[in-house]
Amino acid sequence: MKRVLIIGANSTIAVACARCWAANGASFFLVARNASKLEQTADDLRSRGAYEVSVLALDATNLEGHAAMIEEAVAALDQIDIVLLAYGTLPDQAACERDANLAVREFEINGTSAIALLTGLAAVLEAQGQGRLAVITSVAGDRGRLSNYVYGSAKAAVSTFCEGLRVRLYKSGVHVTDIRPGFVDTPMTQGLPLPRALVATPESVGRRIVKGIDRKVDVLYVPAFWALIMLIVRSIPRPIFKRMRL
Repeated sequence: MKRVLIIGANSTIAVACARCWAANGASFFLVARNASKLEQTADDLRSRGAYEVSVLALDATNLEGHAAMIEEAVAALDQIDIVLLAYGTLPDQAACERDANLAVREFEINGTSAIALLTGLAAVLEAQGQGRLAVITSVAGDRGRLSNYVYGSAKAAVSTFCEGLRVRLYKSGVHVTDIRPGFVDTPMTQGLPLPRALVATPESVGRRIVKGIDRKVDVLYVPAFWALIMLIVRSIPRPIFKRMRL
């Protein structure tokens, strides 16, 4: 039986992953901001076969609340086998360009808070001598692009942090997976002019994430074709790239 801690448990991708684990009788400790929606998520997982589900309402940007949350999760699960960080916001890039405070706030949500959580959680899993630590970043972190470089820079910071953390934890039996989704049909992407052929369903993304964590993949592009797309994007020479409106 897997014991799973999910932070950002109400997100569409997190729910899709949790349903896969619930079908195999996993136990959960779920964390999210919206308490009433969190209870609905918990009930859904119980109906799908989850062994036990505990919940805690917490805003991940409340750094002072992280230690108590982690302590409560360990007490509820006894041991943490899988951690999934699955929260974030997609800011208005133009608004961030006009308002430095907004840009910093979005970086805190998508970058700083995740790094703080990973630091605390890494210590717990390292002490256990086992576990999987997975965090949803984004293909946007692969290169700074005109359309979303505030969001992308925060995700890039988390990806770089994960790379170093993976090296640190390797000999401890703890694995770190950096999950980089492309376009996914979620509330975050509603209304965006996205090419439908590149938009994945949450269910397919959730299945790939669960399998990737199980296989201890280091960097997981979801869907897989985004690895090739981003290889091409990263290969564009800077003199050309700075003239592109990606």
